[in-house]
Amino acid sequence: MPRQSISLTRPNDEWLKAQVISEEYTSKSDAVNDIIRKAREIEYIRAKLIRAEQSMISELSADEIRAQSKEELRSSMEGEGLNSFGVV
Repeated sequence: MPRQSISLTRPNDEWLKAQVISEEYTSKSDAVNDIIRKAREIEYIRAKLIRAEQSMISELSADEIRAQSKEELRSSMEGEGLNSFGVV
């Protein structure tokens, strides 16, 4: 997995540390990868909902579109060799 060096604001660093201390995540890297995965999921679902609203041809509800989009995103991430946390 590629390594990155990033700078964090003090509040964000403290939040990440707290997540690891509380055992929500095993490391800061796991937390950052999960945050990025969630942001990608939100971005994908939002774009799909906007397209559906603009086309006005979908018979699916927003919840159905959201569920279908999450499954499509999970499948595409698995195709990239990533697990549900966005890591190999």
